[in-house]
Amino acid sequence: MEEKRKRIRQRRIEAYFPDSGPLRRALYKKHLAFFEAGATRRERCFMAANRVGKTESAGGYETVLHMTGRYPAWWVGRRFDRPVKAWAAGDTAETVRDILQGKLLGPQGAIGTGLIPADTLVRTTRRTGVSDAVMDIHVRHESGGISQLTFKSYDQGRKKFQGTEIDLVWLDEEPPADIYGECLVRTMTTGGLVMLTFTPLMGVSAVVEGFMKETEGTKALIQAGWDDVPHLDQAAREELKKGLPDHEVEARSQGIPSLGSGRVFPVEEAAVAVPPFVLPDHWPRICGIDFGWDHPTAAVELAWDRDHDALYVTRAYRRAHATPAEHAAALTRWGGWLPWAWPHDGYQHDKGSGRTLRDQYAQAGLNMLDCMATHADGGNGVEAGIMEMLTAMREGRFKVFSNLAEWFGEFRLYHRRQGQIVKLKDDLMSATRYAMMMRREAVTKPRLAKGDLYQAEMQYPPEF
Repeated sequence: MEEKRKRIRQRRIEAYFPDSGPLRRALYKKHLAFFEAGATRRERCFMAANRVGKTESAGGYETVLHMTGRYPAWWVGRRFDRPVKAWAAGDTAETVRDILQGKLLGPQGAIGTGLIPADTLVRTTRRTGVSDAVMDIHVRHESGGISQLTFKSYDQGRKKFQGTEIDLVWLDEEPPADIYGECLVRTMTTGGLVMLTFTPLMGVSAVVEGFMKETEGTKALIQAGWDDVPHLDQAAREELKKGLPDHEVEARSQGIPSLGSGRVFPVEEAAVAVPPFVLPDHWPRICGIDFGWDHPTAAVELAWDRDHDALYVTRAYRRAHATPAEHAAALTRWGGWLPWAWPHDGYQHDKGSGRTLRDQYAQAGLNMLDCMATHADGGNGVEAGIMEMLTAMREGRFKVFSNLAEWFGEFRLYHRRQGQIVKLKDDLMSATRYAMMMRREAVTKPRLAKGDLYQAEMQYPPEF
């Protein structure tokens, strides 16, 4: 029994993400999304709340898998079939020792009880100038070679991150922009991975903003809050929330950057979200679309409860690098009868065909309105539309189906800087605004004669 307990202590990582039980793998959807993104994205950011497991269960867990090559059967992320050279870095030498070193190796006097299995540890080297600190860890890889991980800290400065080629960089806590840039360079020639795990207490910094922007498919941003993990019950959440400064609550509980008064919609998410339900046929509907290419084309469906003058965002779509025909093919499945509101850039002409963007979508099958989106008075001001949305949210007349994760992702990060709205990941917000502006053009679902061969839209919502 003592030998069994010893082996359990020295193979802790094998207990993570089990197939079944109250902490089963399927309940950690954000962690799994972070791992899976590594198969296609070189830069990943796990921007998460406190106590959700961003350091140990996300960054530390994946780092150990790559160092040892012992991937579980369910692993869908990046795999290395050879030993790796890795860095793990944090704020200071002391915090790296206390947090990262402790997670990977175990506490002093019990080395081998951390995430790295004891039977794979080959040797460690000491770091001078910091008591009990380790500089390098050498680990046996399944291929037969030796992986090496070196601890670094941001207080060493950018120059300490220069020099060699690296396969994997794990940055726990948000790094300065210049150090992050150096890490990218170190992994460029190897096609390596850069992982960030932190709680965004510094607001929308240059590093965070970089992940909020749409890129050519190199980056992935995963956010996780207390509601995204099963190991924190309601009592634990309430206890953790006590004593938190108001301006840090969203960052520490939901992984949302501290935007303070900079948020465009300073409204609690719980006040907006509603569980999906089947829409009454007598509620008129309208869709809104925001055109894009590098930044995504985005679309939403809006349902209008006229009796209470309440609006519901019921469907959302976002996709980059696709043609109008490709977008229309996806969106016509919502229902060919739905009217579509669109912005002023729909009047832009294609250089080849001479057709406007609006006409390209109409010819591809979308029921585009004749004119661009405007307010009832004929104007199209952005601030007027935002104030109308904000007022409806505060009065309880604007709701969003809770399963629309991408919509809420934009909602959380939509913010101002020096009074001006920051144009980052605002595509669904814009599409929603266009639909709301043109709700006077909303129509009810047409009734079909029995036996009509026309394919009606799927029973709503389609995933239920």
